[in-house]
Amino acid sequence: MRLNAIQAIQNRFAKVFVPFIALVFFLNLAAFAAEPETNEAYRAVGTYITGASDVLPSTNGVQSPLAFDSSDAQLVKGFNWAKAQALAYAFDDGDAVGPWYEAVEPGREGFCMRDTSHQAMGAQALGLARFTHNMLRHFAAAVSDSKDWCSYWEINRFNEPAPVDYQNDASFWYDLPANFDVLDCCFRMYVWSGDRSYINDPVFLNFYNRTVNDYVERWGLGINEVMKRPRLLNVRGIFDATKKFPKNRGIPGYDEQDHTYILGCDVLVTERTAYLAYAHIQQVRFNADLAQEFLDKAAAVENLLTNSWWDESNQCFYARLNKDYQLEGQGPKTLDWHETGHVDAEATYSNLMYAAFSPKSRREYPETSFTWIGDLVNDTMGINPVFTSPLQSAVGGYWVEVMVQTLPALDSKTKWAEIRNLPIRANVVTVRHDGNGKTQFINQSGPALIWKASFAGAHETLLVNGKPVKATVENDSAGQPVSWVRVIVGAGGTSTVEVAK
Repeated sequence: MRLNAIQAIQNRFAKVFVPFIALVFFLNLAAFAAEPETNEAYRAVGTYITGASDVLPSTNGVQSPLAFDSSDAQLVKGFNWAKAQALAYAFDDGDAVGPWYEAVEPGREGFCMRDTSHQAMGAQALGLARFTHNMLRHFAAAVSDSKDWCSYWEINRFNEPAPVDYQNDASFWYDLPANFDVLDCCFRMYVWSGDRSYINDPVFLNFYNRTVNDYVERWGLGINEVMKRPRLLNVRGIFDATKKFPKNRGIPGYDEQDHTYILGCDVLVTERTAYLAYAHIQQVRFNADLAQEFLDKAAAVENLLTNSWWDESNQCFYARLNKDYQLEGQGPKTLDWHETGHVDAEATYSNLMYAAFSPKSRREYPETSFTWIGDLVNDTMGINPVFTSPLQSAVGGYWVEVMVQTLPALDSKTKWAEIRNLPIRANVVTVRHDGNGKTQFINQSGPALIWKASFAGAHETLLVNGKPVKATVENDSAGQPVSWVRVIVGAGGTSTVEVAK
């Protein structure tokens, strides 16, 4: 899940998570990456100029035990800013909607489906799992036939659909990747939190089922019709292009400016990911046949993308199907969302510095600080839970549903980094990397777990607590070799794995 920060955002999003999915903040990240001569200026202490106001200590009572330290003072400074800024956007003080954090444009006092999906990882790391769960459940509960199986694009703290985006069930704003993004987010949050209501709550299950079936059918997103679908579907009454909602009720992508294109690549990418998430949810529920059905559907969408949407000349997927049903534009370079693997550590560091300190980064935008925390955890620290279907529990020794993988990606000038009090399912852990060749894992609290200690490169053996152990070598999603060993870390235990000198 790990490519460099920009790639991770592109792959996750929608990060994250594709270029045309990302908001201005992420476009600015790409612009910064193209100006490497500025990177050193951002690293030097005291040289930062920001267009956003400084963050004061939160007065809303929401706190987080998450802590980070490093040999790099600027990385620590960035973390401290991102943590304080994100917590300032979290509220648990009796609003009608329940616990929530801002996940929309500043000032709207609410959260939208896209931004919530993208901010959820940072929120999880900060200990805000119940906030995310509450927000996602509100989206799940709002899906309805009268809205053509859409939810509310944006919900405010009064527990109402935001008036700026919703008039009634016939007139509202909606981007079609949204249902898919939220479904995928629900599964990711299940993997990270272990909260079984994500796989058992009838409200969530109804949302999942409606999304992969009725929603797909209603909006012409099935594999046999998606390339022939009309731009506008489910229009109520007489279409009036001068009004806001008719042309925006079912935007076929996260590109909200172009009102002519038929389909965005991001719809297909998120649809594939949602099918995979749904299949994994059914695996957890031991519905083997249904799981296989949606693994096959995910494969069909992937085949469509790789066989029809790949632009060989630019080595990326096309961005959209235009009004003439021709593919055009430059989209993502990979479909491997959430895959743990190679990270460009130098680019990741530059992007984190830009996001935290550049006057162009839109630091006041809630998504900026939350995704900063998420990218630090997933990419720089390389910490990701690895899901294995319970149906495959007897295969390859995967006798637990989730292992915790680490794959360090510190930049060349960062000697060490340590994150503490990171919640993963029933555990709280500390991970410390000394360079990219040594990792210490502390199971601070919770039951024994399995740690998948991974390092870039092909290594025959790795040293586990000083003793050589045969390593498994595999290629990651980028085709780069990664070596790993499995280590059982007991309750309160500490283990160290390193590359032999």
